[in-house]
Amino acid sequence: MRVHIVSDVHGRAAELSDIGNGADVVVCLGDLLLYLDYEDPTKGAFAEIFGPEVTAENIRLRLAKRFDEARELVTDAWFKRVERTGEDDRFALIEQIADRQYAEIFEALPDDAVFTFGNVDLPHVAQKHIKPGQRFFDAEVVELDGKRFGFVSGGLVSPYRTPNEAPVEDFDRRVQQVVRQAQELGGLDVLCAHIPPSIPEITFDVVAKRFEVGSKSLVAAIEELQPTFNVFGHVHQPMYPRYQLGRTQCLNVGHFRSRRTPFVLDL
Repeated sequence: MRVHIVSDVHGRAAELSDIGNGADVVVCLGDLLLYLDYEDPTKGAFAEIFGPEVTAENIRLRLAKRFDEARELVTDAWFKRVERTGEDDRFALIEQIADRQYAEIFEALPDDAVFTFGNVDLPHVAQKHIKPGQRFFDAEVVELDGKRFGFVSGGLVSPYRTPNEAPVEDFDRRVQQVVRQAQELGGLDVLCAHIPPSIPEITFDVVAKRFEVGSKSLVAAIEELQPTFNVFGHVHQPMYPRYQLGRTQCLNVGHFRSRRTPFVLDL
């Protein structure tokens, strides 16, 4: 069984149409939207709203971990935009841009893809663009070509305040739902999540020079279930893309926006 997996698409719709070539199953682990492009301040929703100069400064502050200053910059930028354009419904504007991005992404995503959302996604905006054969999973175990896959969507609360973050209690509850279902079914082959388990070697981003938020409950689930694989994204440039936890290989499937090709998993 050949599984093609992508994560952190971040607006890279064009290459999505080819990710199913040669695959038995296609899995997407979320972060479909491009809000802020750290490599190109002219791209993404933020740049579309505020322009490249403000975007570049926001990126500089965030990379320096000066989050309060970055939030002040964004607040001031919104105020100036409202004064200039009269548009004060910021959420409607962001959702309008997200709606356009999702239309392109789900059109390009293979018709039979299974997916979950990441921490920068807006699931309520995406819903109308999901094609009939595309299936979303969260907090559940499903059988795909005879193998059991467990899915947990979204991210945990972080200093970046991305839109699809959950409190630890909520995220842990959904992980436990996967654990209980897997136990009832007799085990799990692949545990899929957008974020990684909370293990320093796989949560540290060597370019951003920071630890991303990982999940302790995912660690506990892996130790209890010992699936063959745990796959995730979220950390764009990990210190280690692979980590062995007991019998489980924890695999970062890569940053699709820059990688442009799927991660191939043979089961």
